[in-house]
Amino acid sequence: MINIKSNIDHKELKLNGYSIHYFCSGDSTKELLIFLHPAFADHKCFDKQIDYFAKDYRVITIDMLGHGLSKADKAKDKIDMTVSHIDTILRLEGYYKAHLVGVSIGSLIAQYYGLKNPEKVISMTILGGYDINADNTEISKAQRSEQIKWIFKALFSMNSFRRYVASVSVSDTGEQVRFYEMSKMFTRKSFMIMSGLSNVLQKRDSVKLSFPLLIMSGENDIELAKKSSKKWQDSQSNSKYYLIENAGHCANMDNSDRFNEILMDFIKQRK
Repeated sequence: MINIKSNIDHKELKLNGYSIHYFCSGDSTKELLIFLHPAFADHKCFDKQIDYFAKDYRVITIDMLGHGLSKADKAKDKIDMTVSHIDTILRLEGYYKAHLVGVSIGSLIAQYYGLKNPEKVISMTILGGYDINADNTEISKAQRSEQIKWIFKALFSMNSFRRYVASVSVSDTGEQVRFYEMSKMFTRKSFMIMSGLSNVLQKRDSVKLSFPLLIMSGENDIELAKKSSKKWQDSQSNSKYYLIENAGHCANMDNSDRFNEILMDFIKQRK
């Protein structure tokens, strides 16, 4: 368990058949950072970021639909509706725009929000992600193979599934335990929510981003993920790329010191 010193306000956005839970810390008069977690985890994967960034920024972490406390319940919405949830949270918290930080699937949702609302994005940070607008045939093929493993494991044992996704998401054994604990909130019903990614991942005409882009990969992530991230950075002029040593897919958990340092330097340059 990580001891967080910052005050955190737990808030609930009640919608039709479900609720979205989000967590606020830091000074509400400062610029806003919104963190979006990877699949199967929840807002607690950013525990090592809270104290570091809440000193200088307003920080919001969100449990996306089907994850953490944001239960699927009777929701007819899917994961792509997170862009609407972000917009509503911005309005409720008195903000017009924010820095977006997304990890893995959180990075895909962050991009989708930026695609629909570029004027509301100060900067975007992507960890363990890829360009949602590109031809991702190779990535899609690899993901289908991975999803078969998920489904097979989940059909027989959700605990086996959770242990597996924890092992491939982070490198550090202590962080694998934390990821596993978070994944207990992800249920079989949550899988239905993930189908909304089909709206996020579309082959679109070349999209040149109007905001600064930071792309990061963990040194121990799979080679395809690292290659795709670097290729994306090469196609965007207003972007930077960093490889985080001693870290897996969710490098913000494995090597939080380096992740925090790179992200802080990036967003401070945007002021």
